[in-house]
Amino acid sequence: MANEKSILIIGGGVIGLCTAYYCAQRGHRVTVLERGPETRDGCSFGNAGMIVPSHFVPLAAPGMVALGLKWMWNPESPFYIKPRLDFDLFDWAFKFWQASTAAHVNRAAPLLRDLSFASRACFEELAALPGNDFGLATRGLLMLCKTQHGLDDEAKFAERANQLGVPAQVLDAKQAAELDPAVTMDVAGAVFFPKDAHLTPGRFMATLQSQCEAAGVRFKWNIDVAGFAQQASRLTGVRTARGEFAADEVVICGGSWSPQLARELGLSIPLQAGKGYSLTLTKPPQLPQLCSIFTEARLAVTPMGSSLRIGGTMELAGLNEDINPVRARGIIKSALKYLPKFTEADFDGIQPWRGLRPCSPDGLPYVGRTAKLANLSIATGHAMMGLSLGPITGKLMAQILSGEAPQLDLSLLSPDRYA
Repeated sequence: MANEKSILIIGGGVIGLCTAYYCAQRGHRVTVLERGPETRDGCSFGNAGMIVPSHFVPLAAPGMVALGLKWMWNPESPFYIKPRLDFDLFDWAFKFWQASTAAHVNRAAPLLRDLSFASRACFEELAALPGNDFGLATRGLLMLCKTQHGLDDEAKFAERANQLGVPAQVLDAKQAAELDPAVTMDVAGAVFFPKDAHLTPGRFMATLQSQCEAAGVRFKWNIDVAGFAQQASRLTGVRTARGEFAADEVVICGGSWSPQLARELGLSIPLQAGKGYSLTLTKPPQLPQLCSIFTEARLAVTPMGSSLRIGGTMELAGLNEDINPVRARGIIKSALKYLPKFTEADFDGIQPWRGLRPCSPDGLPYVGRTAKLANLSIATGHAMMGLSLGPITGKLMAQILSGEAPQLDLSLLSPDRYA
């Protein structure tokens, strides 16, 4: 390949691996530096494994601030801010408030839709490769509504989805039950999104890693970035305790840890770590065939092989990976309201998983080159959409790093938008 480059990717989560994979496919020499061990369990592993074209509304949307204020004092609620004096948190919250407008949603929705559909196509291509079985199921998703009020709200959302070209059907309780007869649901109704899909994240990550290794990607585990080597407006390499790694291109895919790396280079990429939790039942009393979201409780429920994963909550508590048992209890309590055949005993002895999702204040990821340094790119800030948008993010980054025009207009995702 004429313009073959050496590319250094900081971060071995789903965004880092997808970027590595698509860069290696284009003939570049790729090295991934990951601060954790190979057997890591960051937010790419314990998530709900959903591929969601239905999620075209960014986190920063009208009504979210009021909802957040209502919930933030209850540690069992879907959204919780740990009270602390932290300038970055105040700054992020102010920017989130500024972005929570109808105009922002109208701008962002078509892009999120296009990213999701393009990413879904990538998942299907990856699943078709020999030996790539990561449990991809393209059966759709049910937004389950406990109350009639909730269903009325979702029906309005379904109308908007259909207008945007994201198919959605409003169902009553009986129709929802017919669509997924393997599970008993106590709901008023649901909205069905046939284009959504799900997979098993751990298996997807293992598949990606082996595809990367087969393409010649080198992995360096347990390695912390200590700083950067710079000449004029270019990076020449990345410094670590195990020596300096030279590269033509550097991509920061460090998830919730990305702002610290960017700050070393005088860049501002506002992010808060949104801690999510999940519980995986290996012997659930019932196993649904579709993934679903319990709308009022903000929970995601996904069958993965013979297991069932239930996840959710957004806790802003800084770069803190402790497990708060109150949050896990909140998930169990909420899940039982929708799943009458499940009991608290089904969750006995299940160790809650947690991961820190990188949340930008406007609910859109940062994807692309920075103006300040010619060969530095950033790909992070996907919040709960990291897995869903992983492949398309990696593909777009590979296009950019190869000097091609990206297949979608990424101006809304500029890493410099808060510079």
